[in-house]
Amino acid sequence: MEYVYAALLLHSAGKEISEESVKAVLEAAGVEVNDARVKALVSALEGVNIDEAISKATFAPAVSAPAAAPAAQAEAVQEEEKKEEEKEEEEPKEEEVLGGLGALFG
Repeated sequence: MEYVYAALLLHSAGKEISEESVKAVLEAAGVEVNDARVKALVSALEGVNIDEAISKATFAPAVSAPAAAPAAQAEAVQEEEKKEEEKEEEEPKEEEVLGGLGALFG
């Protein structure tokens, strides 16, 4: 992913996306550079209109997912609270237990 980010950073800065420039960005970020991956990235981006590719990219799932997350989280919290309430109802109170034992010994 860092390789693609490096290329996007160079593109947004208006710089040429070349092997040397991608390597320089990655090294500046402290990434161990794999020359074969850099070469493959640069050759894959030759002739690609990056602005057009970005504009055609679909971001809808990433945008709608966080909106659904709070609702799912709220449901999970409610279910957990219900389970805790059920456990409290199922567990007899200490006084009841002690009273039951006292009845045994009369």
